[in-house]
Amino acid sequence: TMLYQLSHMGPYHVHLEGMQLTHSLKYFYTGSSEVPNFPEFMVVGMVDGVQMVLYDSNSQKVVPKQDWMNKQTDAAFWESEREKFFDSQQSFKAEVDILKQRFNQSGGVHVLQYIYGCSRNDETEQRDGFGQLGYNGEDFLEYDMNTLTWNALKQQANFMRDKWNNDISRLGFWKIYFSQTCIECLKKQVVNGKRPLMRTVPPSVSLLQKTPSSPVTCHATGFYPSGVMVVWQKDGQEQHEDVKHGETLQNDDGTFQKSTHLTVMPEEWKNNKYQCVVQVTGIKEDFIKVLTESEIKTNWDDPAPNIVLIIGGVVAILLQVVAVVGVVIWKKKSKKGE
Repeated sequence: TMLYQLSHMGPYHVHLEGMQLTHSLKYFYTGSSEVPNFPEFMVVGMVDGVQMVLYDSNSQKVVPKQDWMNKQTDAAFWESEREKFFDSQQSFKAEVDILKQRFNQSGGVHVLQYIYGCSRNDETEQRDGFGQLGYNGEDFLEYDMNTLTWNALKQQANFMRDKWNNDISRLGFWKIYFSQTCIECLKKQVVNGKRPLMRTVPPSVSLLQKTPSSPVTCHATGFYPSGVMVVWQKDGQEQHEDVKHGETLQNDDGTFQKSTHLTVMPEEWKNNKYQCVVQVTGIKEDFIKVLTESEIKTNWDDPAPNIVLIIGGVVAILLQVVAVVGVVIWKKKSKKGE
């Protein structure tokens, strides 16, 4: 099982000289059965990769997660959002029950996830929409923007595809949602959150090592937006061998972090010029750390080392991602083999 990576779903953000051209609005619905200490239903709404609202079946409340959302004081708006998510909560519970019966599944953990949203390019005004459904670790349904119908991604999903495509009111709702409703909501949120969404924050870059024989980790954190390249260079040339790239993770303050690991013998990097180069989208300046013994933060001399604190922070962030996004066992199988 794995956590679903948010940046893999739908159009990605494109920046040019600090100005974000393509904006996206995404909703993550997670319905689950028999997951201990976890809501049966949860919604996370995100704009440009930033969480804006949260709803769960335990509280049955819509919680704004950004200051610009807090400024939305229209009680009717929040009540309509609550009613929408509550209705989805009921339908998700029914869908999970139907799927369990369909596949003769009784007890145990079962997860249904629905991800949908839209994007819009400010310059070209090009619009796009996306919707996917996953069940118990596998892709299930996908919305086709050309035919305005749902496609089954595996044979077992044919019954649900037919059910959804024969529901005229459902198809009509999604046609209007992707062409109008979602785009209007996206434009509104981008305007409301313009200052925080359009900002750039430079990274803090550190070189970390657990033991003298461990890989050297280049750790960049605290940057915004999420678009980043963290690469190792040898004598000015990018290294591909002996390099392992970590995932981009979100910090609890809305910024991001990413690590890239270099596995070479100390004699090798001491006799050659190795450096880590970090590039953040929207920031022209490169952030460089030259690999020297004095630059490396270690934990073999210090009983309370920095590396332990950083790794502990990563674990805490992962736990927060689980709490926000849900227990996701949907493994994305990219058609491009990515």
